[in-house]
Amino acid sequence: MTLSEQVDHDLKEAMKAREADRLSVLRMLKAALKNAAIEKGGQSGVLDDTEATAIIRKQVKQRQDSIATFEQGNRPELAAKERSEIDLLQTYLPKALGPEELGRLVQEAIAEVGATGKAQMGAVMKALGPKVAGRADGKTLSQEVQRRLA
Repeated sequence: MTLSEQVDHDLKEAMKAREADRLSVLRMLKAALKNAAIEKGGQSGVLDDTEATAIIRKQVKQRQDSIATFEQGNRPELAAKERSEIDLLQTYLPKALGPEELGRLVQEAIAEVGATGKAQMGAVMKALGPKVAGRADGKTLSQEVQRRLA
């Protein structure tokens, strides 16, 4: 079952169970996935799991930005709602890499590329892309590469 099919299935289950909060998040996610599929290939466009994961990560990032804004605006109830939405969205993401495994993958990529300084950071990041495959966000990955190349 693809990630998009899983979202559709869970959406139907949320409707049957009358879970309003979960249903609204899944509807927003389904709309984002459908829009991305249309952008990719027209009405009949289909996303693979890697592309769907990227869309879900984008949705999580949007909610993280909203949390920061709500906390600055002294709206803790809205920030809590966004956190619960993030928790639901993260159930569709692959298990995140631990610090040890991330460090090992970065070290392997550095050795593979033969990087000796920050000038080769782009090449290391490019080599890391397929290995990490959505299990770490770009900011964390970039910081780890910079730390190892320093």
